[in-house]
Amino acid sequence: SVSSIVPESCLLIVVGLLVGGLIKGVGEKPPILKSDIFFLFLLPPIILDAGYFLPLRPFTENLGTILIFAVVGTLWNAFFLGGLMYAVCQLGGPGLNHIGLLANLLFGSIISAVDPVAVLAVFEEIHINELLHILVFGESLLNDAVTVVLYHLFEEFASFEQVTILDIILGFLSFFVVSLGGVLVGVIYGVIAAFTSRFTSHIRVIEPLFVFLYSYMAYLSAELFHLSGIMALIAAGVVMRPYVEANISHKSHTTIKYFLKMWSSVSETLIFIFLGVSTVAGHHYWNWTFVISTLFFCLIARVLGVLVLTWFINKFRIVKLTPKDQFIIAYGGLRGAIAFSLGYLLDYKHFGMRDMFLTAIITVIFFTVFVQGMTIRPLVDLLAVKKKQETKRSINEEIHTQFLDHLLTGIEDICGHYGHHHWKDKLNRFNKKYVKKCLIAGERSKEPQLIAFYHKMEMKQAIELVESGGIGKIPSAVSTVSIQNINPQTLPLERVLPALSKDKEEEIRKILRTNLQKTRQRLRSYNRHTLVADPYEEAWNQMLLRRQKARQLEQKMNNYLTVPAHRVDSPTMSRARIGSDPLAYEPKEDSENLPIITIDPASPQSPESVDLMSEEPKGCSGLPPSPEEDEEGLVMRVKEPSSPGTDDVFTPGTSDSPSNQRMLRCLSDPGPRPEPEEGEPFIPKGQ
Repeated sequence: SVSSIVPESCLLIVVGLLVGGLIKGVGEKPPILKSDIFFLFLLPPIILDAGYFLPLRPFTENLGTILIFAVVGTLWNAFFLGGLMYAVCQLGGPGLNHIGLLANLLFGSIISAVDPVAVLAVFEEIHINELLHILVFGESLLNDAVTVVLYHLFEEFASFEQVTILDIILGFLSFFVVSLGGVLVGVIYGVIAAFTSRFTSHIRVIEPLFVFLYSYMAYLSAELFHLSGIMALIAAGVVMRPYVEANISHKSHTTIKYFLKMWSSVSETLIFIFLGVSTVAGHHYWNWTFVISTLFFCLIARVLGVLVLTWFINKFRIVKLTPKDQFIIAYGGLRGAIAFSLGYLLDYKHFGMRDMFLTAIITVIFFTVFVQGMTIRPLVDLLAVKKKQETKRSINEEIHTQFLDHLLTGIEDICGHYGHHHWKDKLNRFNKKYVKKCLIAGERSKEPQLIAFYHKMEMKQAIELVESGGIGKIPSAVSTVSIQNINPQTLPLERVLPALSKDKEEEIRKILRTNLQKTRQRLRSYNRHTLVADPYEEAWNQMLLRRQKARQLEQKMNNYLTVPAHRVDSPTMSRARIGSDPLAYEPKEDSENLPIITIDPASPQSPESVDLMSEEPKGCSGLPPSPEEDEEGLVMRVKEPSSPGTDDVFTPGTSDSPSNQRMLRCLSDPGPRPEPEEGEPFIPKGQ
């Protein structure tokens, strides 16, 4: 019941305070969280767990926002806090006057960074939505490079007698060296780990060891050269995971997952307990002015930084950060044990006020973890902030997400815009073409894991079916091809397939799998300035024109049928009368040469339904009329419906004979026009 209200990190700090108080009450000296123990043994498991299981898609989609918060936001916090604390020290009386600008800037750089351990401990309990979680957690991971650079920079400057402009420029450049150098070290060790896992198929037991070994080597190598160890661990975890998981067995994957979770959980517990114990055991120097000013300016700097940066970021984001999101980001800026360990590392020789700095740091940590950590859950519920979906995404959602990725990449290609999806697609192509062949063993480098697993399952069931010798129990997963190859006798005689060898069948399957998986194989590179003409376009246009002319002709004939005739005995009037009332119409005696009219059975009463396409005079066919036709006069035949799938324009019928076409031209011709006079133009206006 207590853990539902109070975060686990707060309870662990309380346990640490009680343990430290008991040890001190007994008369022993409580142990203090040494920085070497923290940075070498307790921090790496937590960062490796976060980096190895990092949700890569939301992280890469929001990488620009995360970097702005991590780099610009941390620099703003450090310099804003350091400058204001220097002003407080100058105005704060005799106890603070001796603290210079560099010492305050160093203190600002230590206290300004958001702590990944504290953020993980609090945000995983409140189940905040994925966007906010990755923004705050990504910022806490990537601001390590800024913190390391500023910390070492101001520590070095404190020992200088005079700081020149060249030192400041070199310090600025060192930021890129520390951050990019850490990432490079992590990528190198990640590739080595992936390459090593390619050859571990015979010794599955030690597969998890390589993941932990190479990740820890990446962290130690980065820290050895004062590079960012946290960024090296994240890069190593992100790079090695897809290739390592394709090579290792399922049991090894489960071992890595649960061992990392257990290891990071134990480290997190020890960090917060040691934080409580160190609070009791350490030397403290309390100064109300300095401590309260630090706490107040930390909150002000965080809120101002988030508001200004979000206003700038929202100009470029499609999904804007709402005021609720901004509040959670600002409120989730928790401080933790990294700040305490960096403060503990300060040298008394250059920083005589180390105890006061540690006291202020512990106060800020306790305030953010206890007050903000305990109140963030009710505030999330109060503001109705979107929570994280507990269920995994369905295959349908996965397929549509990939489809939209391909669609957006195609749109970017057509527009000539090299955006996020374009470069992601380039990277995926390079990965499939070159990297996977080197780092993944066997067939798994060529086909997705799901298809490989299905193929393996299908083969296994087919083998079991053959061994059992019965066709009665056919598993549903076995495909038709497998059954045909196992028992060709069951097929009907007229559909006997040619017998294929197993090698040939495997080759055909491989060709099908590799080609069907190429969902977006680009044959030509299109550009809006150099579009190639389609060779089929002209033929298609001719076809459309022919259809259009046929429709116009049919419309003209229908209009002709509805126009009243001038003569009473004209064929048009006869057709109209026979359509309205066929019994009341008595044909003339000389009705031998009257045309045969086909009437649509859908509505035989309407004159519009008369179809002229099959109209033909009996005398025009070249045969003498029969006596039955003489007696009947006008013969009405039902139009046969066209077979489905035939084209009424392009399929030749009985009405396409030359005599029928002459008849159609005859009927559609309105007759001779009066001769134009001399003054009139040959083609009248308006036509």
